[in-house]
Amino acid sequence: MNLSNTGRNFTTTVYRDTLNTAVIKNVITVGLCISINYVNGTLVHIFKKHQVFNMNPRYILYIHLVINDIILLTIFTLVQVLSYIVFTLNVSLCIVLLTIAIFANLNNPLTLAVMAVECYIAICFPLRHSQICTVKKTHVVIGLIWLINILLILPDLFVTFTTESLAFFGSRVFCLRQNIFKNQYLTEKRDISNAVFLIIVWLTLFYTYFRILFTAQAAAEDSKKARTTILLHSFQLLLCMLTYVFYHMKQGLTYLFPKGVLAIRFTISILVNVLPRLISPAVYGIRDKTFRKYLKRYQFCTSASSNTHPKRTLKRPS
Repeated sequence: MNLSNTGRNFTTTVYRDTLNTAVIKNVITVGLCISINYVNGTLVHIFKKHQVFNMNPRYILYIHLVINDIILLTIFTLVQVLSYIVFTLNVSLCIVLLTIAIFANLNNPLTLAVMAVECYIAICFPLRHSQICTVKKTHVVIGLIWLINILLILPDLFVTFTTESLAFFGSRVFCLRQNIFKNQYLTEKRDISNAVFLIIVWLTLFYTYFRILFTAQAAAEDSKKARTTILLHSFQLLLCMLTYVFYHMKQGLTYLFPKGVLAIRFTISILVNVLPRLISPAVYGIRDKTFRKYLKRYQFCTSASSNTHPKRTLKRPS
């Protein structure tokens, strides 16, 4: 199905899915979102409940990554579902949702880089690890990550607020970043900043991985696990990087397969926004012995509670 979408100075053709296709796509997206966020929410609950995690910089960084995953996945799912229900959103609401999602998206690569550095210090400088990687310094680093990203997104907001009319913020658009932050300067700034930060993060991951690989403790179990962890982070980052080439991928594939524009957009969106969120629970939630132990306890207590609760409700005072 296609519709005519008329803007101020241009007219574009907007394609819509059939009802059955829209339902299937949204069921897939919402199902994945609920499943991943349930696991991540359980990990956050365990982190807050047990002191052993709160005092470990590695787990603090990991939970920061997980919280950003929850935020990003929730907003992605919300915007997609709303796009099928009402199609367009109020510009002001879209700006709020996009700004939060951009923060979460920018936080992840930098957090992955810091986690790789923490692994490197733990393996290559074990005696100094407790002095270098403290809880206080970890919180400071997380604060710096947020500060850097605030400085990156503020120009987008400032330019948009100063160049667009008041009527624009009261209008409705299909909620995409290029429909809100339309200034060409912002696109160039975004591409340059993305390239710079991705180079820094990739160099950090490669450096830490090969230093751990060639360290004197390379045969130790901990160093092998650290190398595997960094490789998983690299794969996760590779998927996250697809965000920066999302529009180029969509345009290229749409040019080759013009009739499959909706399927292409949905597939790439799942690949870029959902699949990287699957890796975070696997890195620590499944592979980490401490987290796995508490996860088993939590699941056991939940199942035990659900089994014993009906019996308790049958007892009545005599």
